[in-house]
Amino acid sequence: MLTTEERQEIEEKIAEYPNRQAVSIDAMLAVQRHRGWVSDESLRDLSEVLGVSVADLDGVATFYNLIHRKPVGKHVALICDSVSCWLMGSDKVRDHLCARLSTPLGGTTADGRFTLLPIVCLGACDHAPTMMIDDELYEDLDEERIEEALTQYD
Repeated sequence: MLTTEERQEIEEKIAEYPNRQAVSIDAMLAVQRHRGWVSDESLRDLSEVLGVSVADLDGVATFYNLIHRKPVGKHVALICDSVSCWLMGSDKVRDHLCARLSTPLGGTTADGRFTLLPIVCLGACDHAPTMMIDDELYEDLDEERIEEALTQYD
């Protein structure tokens, strides 16, 4: 069941759009902000509010890689795997990060602190390789910059 706060955020978004279906991504992101991910139960609740089928919402959620369909860690680190980042050594960044946190790409640390996910592009190709933790972008990554970034999260 959607919380009062989630429902209020979604209703505010609905007022900004010409129809309820247009709010699908914003509504799923609102649920994700509160719960960390979007469960099947949440999709059913959103389906009723938005008048969109669960299958259509799931299709959007699984296409849009910033919507998490399973539980994630307290912080989500998105590791850019674009061509630009790859050319500038993102594979070394990814390998260091995975080793440092003892989890594979796509995994969550044992303490639930971080989930590491690949992302197609973070749009900062001129500062490759890059990653984003929560809403903070980290550019020109090397092992030292990764360590600096990780210390900022509890």
